[in-house]
Amino acid sequence: ALPLQKGPRELGNTVFLDDHLVPYPDQWAFLSQMRKIGRAQVEAIVEAAESEGRILGVRMAPDDEEATPWRTSPSRRSLERLIVGPLPDKLHIVLGNEIFIPKEDLPPGLRNRLIRLAAFQNPEFYRAQAMRLPTYEKPRIIGCARDYQRHIGLPRGCIDDVRRLLADLKIKVVISDERHSGRILDVEFRGQLRPEQKLAADALLAFDTGVLSATTAFGKTVVAAWLVARRRVNTLIVVHRRQLLEQWVERLKSFLQLPESAIGTIGGGRKAATGLLDVAVMQSLVRKGVVDDVVGEYGQLIVDECHHIPAYSFEQVARRAKAKFVLGLSATLIRKDGHHPIIFMLCGAPRYTVDPKRQAAQRPFEHSVLVRPTDFQTLRTADPDVRLQFHDLYDDLISDQGRNRLICEEVVQAVQDGRSPVVLTERKEHLDTLAGSLSAKVRHLIILHGGMGRKALRGVRAELAALPEHEERVILDTGGCIGEGFDDARLDTLFLTLPISWRGTVAQYVGRLHRMHARKREVLVYDYADLNIPMLARMFDRRCRGYEAAGYRILLPASAVPGWPADVPLPVDPQWKEDYAASVRRLVRDGVDKPLANLFVNAARTFPAEASGVSRARSASESFLYR
Repeated sequence: ALPLQKGPRELGNTVFLDDHLVPYPDQWAFLSQMRKIGRAQVEAIVEAAESEGRILGVRMAPDDEEATPWRTSPSRRSLERLIVGPLPDKLHIVLGNEIFIPKEDLPPGLRNRLIRLAAFQNPEFYRAQAMRLPTYEKPRIIGCARDYQRHIGLPRGCIDDVRRLLADLKIKVVISDERHSGRILDVEFRGQLRPEQKLAADALLAFDTGVLSATTAFGKTVVAAWLVARRRVNTLIVVHRRQLLEQWVERLKSFLQLPESAIGTIGGGRKAATGLLDVAVMQSLVRKGVVDDVVGEYGQLIVDECHHIPAYSFEQVARRAKAKFVLGLSATLIRKDGHHPIIFMLCGAPRYTVDPKRQAAQRPFEHSVLVRPTDFQTLRTADPDVRLQFHDLYDDLISDQGRNRLICEEVVQAVQDGRSPVVLTERKEHLDTLAGSLSAKVRHLIILHGGMGRKALRGVRAELAALPEHEERVILDTGGCIGEGFDDARLDTLFLTLPISWRGTVAQYVGRLHRMHARKREVLVYDYADLNIPMLARMFDRRCRGYEAAGYRILLPASAVPGWPADVPLPVDPQWKEDYAASVRRLVRDGVDKPLANLFVNAARTFPAEASGVSRARSASESFLYR
């Protein structure tokens, strides 16, 4: 509330208090004694507060009530103000695990501008604010700068921005490189990179830091092994799961020619590091907020699944590493919480990005999504709290017997068709329900879920490996085990049984189907879309964008369009919908039958730009004419 409002003031609120928290007898007399302070004094106060680490100098949102609001741009963004105060002619910067910039002789304006290079607006704050949810403990600004006694510490990924800013201000920069060059590693690469892998490797080799963003099955591990061999310095590879650690060790042994004793591990309660080529589980490098000193002893740091870096422990490890070379690997650089700028601040800019659609086109199998609209309805009244509403909907979905029956019937049919499916759900109780229905109908049912111990996981992996190639099987998982690091080339079918919306999660899940296998001709995703519920329908739309970004063709059955023949699927390509949605509605209104629907869909097919001749034929007659 604003000060001195009549109603609250009568209740003893919104009044000015003295040092003893007693209201001043004459509020207006006290207010009249207040004096304005000048800009120089404000900057002195800010400088003192900064030295105590109490202020993050990040640009605040412009005030709509400024003196000349008609001059502001529609975006309300303002140009950076000129820095006030004498500027140094030369600045000595130390480049180590961070960029250390001395505070001495830096005017407050320049200091704040440098700190802002390592800050960004927090999308979670604005998302919660827009949904009228609590913003408590959600900062408006996220800052990654550190305030030391005599230096400002910026993440090393900001070095180009620092150079650019100081060059614009005509300040000469002298950089002292204190990064750790590491020990010589006698190693050779044993293998051959594919053409696109070679392009990625060369792009990364040109920089000391950088990120490779590539889809699952691209071969990021192989590219990283090639870089280890080319740079020939001792390397620490950081992962976030024990399963990934074991996979890395196996791949390094396959692609690098070096003594087996040179590869060490840190994690799972054991520390068997060699100091040459070590793979570590991140959680084993941080104990009670303290980073193990071993992190600073390597010449190269490789961060697998680097989109986890914004997690505090992961960030601490990456920030304390003094390695000259830093490489980040990920299939999904964009985070749902919007904190991905931290990835680039700590690992460097994306140096090579693989287009998922182009990768999908190069694979020797088709990519399709079969949409299965359900008749799910809920009797609950929508809760104003979106989080509670979503929780309630999940509970209802899990207990919907008809929906579960449909899922299990199609899983069994897929197995009978010779497919190798994985069934994903987000809840353990739903997993148990589906397992109970499938156990008597499928010969081998493999169950994975979060919280399984290392011994249990090892047993499941051994069971999978022991199954003959042509033996039928179904994998059930809550998503935690199969999302990252799960490697099974036989998988060709995914059943998505509970709704998700984030395209990064979609990319991780469908990526499990993309491993090469001799029998793989088409990968299928069964998506159970609950279109009768507005919230779940919106989630389905966002999922579709994720599928399309991954190069999938979405087939929407007629049951999602009332009046359309049930046996004729409709494409969900955005351009197709834009071009033909009105025609579909008109045909439904006129009473379309199956032959006419088939004729329409066939005639309205879209072709790739490079298609020509017979590949553009819509029928046998057209094919004959082309020939």
